[in-house]
Amino acid sequence: MLPLEAIELDAFRRRHEDDSFWCGLLLGGCGAQLTTKLYTDRVCHFAHHPGPDGHPHVCGRRARGVSSADHLYVKSASAAWLRDRGAQVDIGFARPDGAPIGSVVDIRFQHGGLRVHLDQAVPPVWDQDGMEPVLGVSVPVDRDTLIHRWYVHRIRLDSEGTTRRVRIGTEAFARPTEWFALDDCEVTERGLSTPAVEQIIRSRSTRPISPWSQQRTRKAPDAQARAQMLLRRLAHARKVNSVVVVTRVCGEIAAVTGVDEDTQAQLTAAVSDAEHWLQAQAQARRELFSRLEEAVAAGDAPQARELLTRVNVTAGQDRTEAEDAIAGAAAQQLADHRRIQEKTRQEANRERRAAAAAVRVHTLLASLQRHGANQQRGPTRDTVRQLLQAAKKAGGRIDARQQRQIDTWKARARLDKPPAQAAGSVPGKDRLRPKKRKPPLHEQVERRSWFKKPCPRCLAAKGKDCLNDDGVGNGSRRQLPHDERLQMIISERKSRKGLGNPHSC
Repeated sequence: MLPLEAIELDAFRRRHEDDSFWCGLLLGGCGAQLTTKLYTDRVCHFAHHPGPDGHPHVCGRRARGVSSADHLYVKSASAAWLRDRGAQVDIGFARPDGAPIGSVVDIRFQHGGLRVHLDQAVPPVWDQDGMEPVLGVSVPVDRDTLIHRWYVHRIRLDSEGTTRRVRIGTEAFARPTEWFALDDCEVTERGLSTPAVEQIIRSRSTRPISPWSQQRTRKAPDAQARAQMLLRRLAHARKVNSVVVVTRVCGEIAAVTGVDEDTQAQLTAAVSDAEHWLQAQAQARRELFSRLEEAVAAGDAPQARELLTRVNVTAGQDRTEAEDAIAGAAAQQLADHRRIQEKTRQEANRERRAAAAAVRVHTLLASLQRHGANQQRGPTRDTVRQLLQAAKKAGGRIDARQQRQIDTWKARARLDKPPAQAAGSVPGKDRLRPKKRKPPLHEQVERRSWFKKPCPRCLAAKGKDCLNDDGVGNGSRRQLPHDERLQMIISERKSRKGLGNPHSC
C-alpha cells in the first residue's frame, strides 16, 4: 500500500529505491510497470507509465480500495503462519462459477483445509469434506447454522500503516464475536481453533441437562441474545461505514420476534436511526458523483482529480452503470489532460533547447569569423563540429545566410565527407598511429602565386583579392583566396609536369 501523504512517500521511496512496482494480475490489473506520484495538494498514488506513443496507459482494473488486495495479504499471512508450525501448505485463488479473483482463498494442508470467503460472491458450503469455511465480515450466516455448528469462524483485515493484518474471529449463537491474532490460532483435528472455540466446547461438554422441556424457556432468551448481537453488528457496520452490512442487518432485525418491549424499542430506534444514516450516505454519494460530473462538464481538471480520488476511496465498489460512466468519463478526461500537459511541456522543452542551440550557432559563427580566417591552417575541426551539432539542434531557427556559412566552414574543415579507410588497414590498429595531414590548398601554393590567375568563383581579376561572398571572415575581401582559384594553379602545374616527363603517358 502506497502512503497517501507526501512526507511518508519520501520515506517509502528511499526504503524501496531498488525495487520496482507492477500492476498486479492477481488484482485484476494489466501487468504493466507503475511509478509513484507525489502530490502535496492531494493524495499520493501509483500510476502507470505512459505508452510508447506518449498517451496514458489504459488499464482495466476496477477495484482500487484498501481491501482490493486482501486475498494477497491472506495468502501471505496464512503461508507464514502454517510454515512456522511445520505444515506444508498449498494456497490458491479459486473461482467457482466464474467468481471474481480474490473472492475465495483456498488454503490446503495435510489433514484438511480452509476456504476463506472474503465477500458474498460464493456461498459457503458447510458440509464440504476437508474444507472448513471462514467467512468475511460481510458474509451472512443464519441462526440455524450457528446453533447446529456451535460456532463459525470469521476473518477481517485491519490496516496498520502501509500493510494489512489478519484477524480471526469466532462467532457463536448468543455470544459476541471474539477476535484473535493469527498467531493465537491453531489447526487441530477439528479444524481451525481459537481460544474462544476451546471455551465453547468446554461449556457445551459440561452443560447440565435440564429435566424439563426447554422449548418454552429458550425462546425468550434466544431472541433477546440475537437482538443484542444484531445491535452490536449494526453499530460496528456503521463505525466502518459499510453500507452493505448496515442494510443487511436492518433486514435481519426486522425479522426478529419474541423480544420484550424494551428490546423491541431499542431495535426499532436502531433501525430508524440506521435508515436515516443510510439516506445520508446515499445522498452524500449522489452529491459526490454529481459534483464529479459537473467538474468533468466544466473541464475543471484539478477539481475532477480531487473528486475522483474521493470516489475511488469511498465508492470504489457496487457502483451503478451511471456512476461507472461518470467515473470513467472523469478518468478519461484526466488522462487526456495529462497527455496534453505532457505534450505542451515537451514542446516547450524542445523550443527552449532549439533557442539555446540557435544562440550557440550565432556565437560559434562569430568566433570563427573573428579568428578562423586568420589561421593559416584553417579553422579548428572541433569548433566546426560543435557548430554542426548546434545547428542540428537549432533546426528551423537557422536562416539561409547562417546555413551558407555553416556549409562553408564544414567544407573548409573537411567534414563534409567521412574519411575513407586505407586499403589493407586493420580497424582499431590504425587509430594508434597518427595519420599524416594533407595540407590545405593555400599551403600547397606559395603566397606570391595566389593571385596569378583570376578567380573562377568570385570573378576577382588577376592580382586582386577574392571577394568575401560567403560571410566568412571580416571585411569585403578574403584574406585567403578561394579554393577554386588555388586548384586551377595546382592543376596547371601538374599538367606542365606531365608534359615535360618523357615517361608520362
